[in-house]
Amino acid sequence: MNFAPLPSVDAASVPADALVLDVREDDEWAAGHVEGALHVPMSEFVARFGEVTEAVAEGRRAFVMCRVGGRSAQVTQYLVQQGIDAVNVDGGMLAWDGAGRPMVADGGSPAYVL
Repeated sequence: MNFAPLPSVDAASVPADALVLDVREDDEWAAGHVEGALHVPMSEFVARFGEVTEAVAEGRRAFVMCRVGGRSAQVTQYLVQQGIDAVNVDGGMLAWDGAGRPMVADGGSPAYVL
């Protein structure tokens, strides 16, 4: 079988106004996330797929992110199979934080990657 390589970008290359799709679980999201990101945990992804298709309906590319890139790679593959323009963010939130990109946390506490 021939699998197309998964489209991916490094965290430093994600545009500031990008649609970031965060597929981490609630506790990970609460600790620190990209401001304005769409949070759909991988465990709820199929049930909430409509929210994702709405968000990308304007022809936007989805930048899919998890902690290190494993879960987001699976979700990116699924989205691409559905005909959605999606790319995996290599290294996930750890790479985002490492690149010095801004993060926010729920409740105003300092953001960190859980």
